Amino acid sequence: MNTLPFPDGPQAITLTAADGYPLAATRYAAGAPLCGHLIVAGATGVPQGFYRRFAEYASARGFCVLTLDYRGIGKSRPASLKGFEMDYLDWARLDLAAAVAAMACDSVPLFMVGHSFGGHAFGLLPNHQQVARFYTFATGAGWHGWMPWRERLRVQLMWRWVLPLFTRWKGYSPWALLGLGEDLPLGVFYQWRHWCRFPHYFFDDPQMAGIAEHYAQVRTPIIAANALDDLWALPRSRDAFMQAYRNAPLQRVDLDPGPGRIGHMGYFRPQAQPLWDDVLAWFGASAPLGTQ
Repeated sequence: MNTLPFPDGPQAITLTAADGYPLAATRYAAGAPLCGHLIVAGATGVPQGFYRRFAEYASARGFCVLTLDYRGIGKSRPASLKGFEMDYLDWARLDLAAAVAAMACDSVPLFMVGHSFGGHAFGLLPNHQQVARFYTFATGAGWHGWMPWRERLRVQLMWRWVLPLFTRWKGYSPWALLGLGEDLPLGVFYQWRHWCRFPHYFFDDPQMAGIAEHYAQVRTPIIAANALDDLWALPRSRDAFMQAYRNAPLQRVDLDPGPGRIGHMGYFRPQAQPLWDDVLAWFGASAPLGTQ
């Protein structure tokens, strides 16, 4: 792991995945007595910079925080996405696993916060046992049938017509061109699109036989929180996916956005600070004596 320090802020870090792929990451040092290490497992097509405010908030409260860009995304993107080959699950099995290996420490507990895909990724980690607690926002099964009917129609239009057309044209999925987020590698787009056809995501895919056993091995305490206005991941969509963590202590939290709005991305925007306090308090409650 190589680091590049910034005088008054975080450190830019290069992680190396097990297959040798270099990953851009950022480490935020704890600005208060250290009570744990914390990894942010981001959503599909969302660069690590989106989580900066949360990372700074957590670091000021005693957590050493790591954010990262998965391969093909943000600062971990190759010179050209056209012709870039990868498996969608590499983000979990290789990239996020490298973050866990870098942050695991015997002297303080390691925690993880997930966003959408981050909740999928946890059950695929080869080293998930090193994480003491996992809190995930907006994790769902992705199936259009779990969405309200207007969103269902819009998503089906994008999956069936708009995105395939643009993806064939560019050789990768140009989400940035359409204002949807970061561009996606070809493998990510087609696997994601395929699995979103199933009510229980890849657990229903006959070609993914045995994947449920990885999730059954997880014993880490988990909280899965979903907003009632998150059209992509309503609580029923969350439950369809999170049931795979059948041997983990799992709490489900339904978040009422009140007069504001959370949606699918608002969990990590500044107005979500009360949610951050809940997350950090839950992590802090598990920290061993002498680390706070």
